[in-house]
Amino acid sequence: MNNENKPTKVVVVGCGYVGLTAAACLADLGHVVVGVENNADRLASLRQGKAPFFEPDLDALVASGQTGNRLSFTEDLTAAVVDADVVLISVPTPSLGDGAADLTIVESVVSTLSKSLPSGAVVVLKSTVPIGTSTQVVGWLGRSDVEVVANPEFLQAGQAVKAFQHPDRVVVGASNKEAGHKVAALYAGLNAPVIITDQRSAELIKYASNTYLALRLSFVNTVATLCEQGGGDATTVLAGMGLDHRIGSAFLQPGPGWGGSCFPKDTRALAAVIRNAEADDTMLEAALAANQKRLRQMVKVATRAVGGSLHGKKIAVLGLTFKAGTDDLRDSPSLAIAKGLVAAGAKVTSYDPMVSVSPEGARHAGSALEAAKEAEVVMVLTEWPEFTELDLSSLAEAMAGNQIIDTRGLLNKESCQAAGLVLWQVGKG
Repeated sequence: MNNENKPTKVVVVGCGYVGLTAAACLADLGHVVVGVENNADRLASLRQGKAPFFEPDLDALVASGQTGNRLSFTEDLTAAVVDADVVLISVPTPSLGDGAADLTIVESVVSTLSKSLPSGAVVVLKSTVPIGTSTQVVGWLGRSDVEVVANPEFLQAGQAVKAFQHPDRVVVGASNKEAGHKVAALYAGLNAPVIITDQRSAELIKYASNTYLALRLSFVNTVATLCEQGGGDATTVLAGMGLDHRIGSAFLQPGPGWGGSCFPKDTRALAAVIRNAEADDTMLEAALAANQKRLRQMVKVATRAVGGSLHGKKIAVLGLTFKAGTDDLRDSPSLAIAKGLVAAGAKVTSYDPMVSVSPEGARHAGSALEAAKEAEVVMVLTEWPEFTELDLSSLAEAMAGNQIIDTRGLLNKESCQAAGLVLWQVGKG
């Protein structure tokens, strides 16, 4: 289908975090890319060169791709794929009630592709999908002249462009060697090891990676809870662990719990796959349960700080996104804790530098100081850099109380004491 003088035409179906980052970065690598988006407001924003969500450096790539005629957007999937070389499916796969991934949107997209794709095209599953989905897609597609390849993403919200352009690895799963190399060639401009394997193994690499990190964070937070309740400094303990080359220092930072669009969903989905295979999912279920308990523990810390009951107490919440550097609220531990405070009867005022919404029953503030006004407790829930630069004296003057709960380890104890504030900090007993 291609010749050496013709750039690869890539169609990306779904322009969310994963799809839009892939589309913009592949265009930056020199491919001709068409992004398919069926949401009218998102499509209008994309055509103006703006991502419909916050992600560092992405707007610039979207704009430059369109200026250079390498990137365009449409709502017409059928028209977009008639001359496509590669089609990346990057649509939502939300969790069902039992934790399994819902593939309804994927199946709908494949149904359309089956009628429109040219012979020799390659369909790539970029969405995080259950193990064995590639085989299902082959059946849904019903095209012996079109190959299906698994190519999971390993992006990190807030660093998606960086993670795409400087990946730890590129994983390609294919039953057809030529199709696998065709997809691997899309990333030829990147300096990263390429793993070409079978489809099932590629799908499992993604789920296993995210679930391992979730398990690791649950252990880290268990160590933090032990130190908070029994004495010790989890930061020092975990740093000491990380010096062991078998462990390493990454993902050893304690916090209020883990969340985001991937870890909870992928852990639940892999647990469902394990149960269906009649294997043991005990470890995964324990990690999920430990994370929920950790969120509840943060609410208990606030409860103790106000003397035993949150009812009617004014609590300021700083940060709602699941991590700094993104506006993503999906499965955010910060948001879950804020909701827990509201449910316990607290009068919550929240501030986040990237989102202007608050949990139901809470009030939104335009700054950290505004949120802290008349508050008995201030809780730092997301590690936004601006919270490390808070004017603690002004914060103390604005508050009715003097309790600070720092769930991210951002604040300096001596500076808080000098301002007349009492600091509770994650991982410290």
